Amino acid sequence: MEQYRFLTLRDAPGLADAAAQWFHEKWGVPKEAYLSCMRAYLGGETEYGWYLCLSDDRIVGGLGVIENDFHERADLTPNVCAVYTEEAHRGQGIAGRLLETVVRDMRQKGISPLYLLTDHVDFYERYGWEFLCMVQNAGSPELSRMYVHR
Repeated sequence: MEQYRFLTLRDAPGLADAAAQWFHEKWGVPKEAYLSCMRAYLGGETEYGWYLCLSDDRIVGGLGVIENDFHERADLTPNVCAVYTEEAHRGQGIAGRLLETVVRDMRQKGISPLYLLTDHVDFYERYGWEFLCMVQNAGSPELSRMYVHR
């Protein structure tokens, strides 16, 4: 873990454009959507933050917190979103550390519980997340797994 540096976007606001581009490339959500959320966080309009892992000043992992991660359960908020670790850096505990950091940070700000939408099984449970229910993805017939961290 010594080769990795973990930070929030507020720690390095100059990374906003690169981070938005990185998340866009991973998830296909428009870059501007990420930038809009990041600007709100950087401007103090919300405490829903963005968390990054860097290796040699390159983003290799990250996640964010948003109101709703494209599902129809508006009551299940806020959502941890866009959890991703570059393939070459997987298995190093990066996602776990990011998840632990976001839970701790949000709890310190009085924001709990957190929700997370995923199709993964047996990954998030390792970090204290519990399966809650299946939810409808917005604009899609597909259902996904909703997890909660209390």
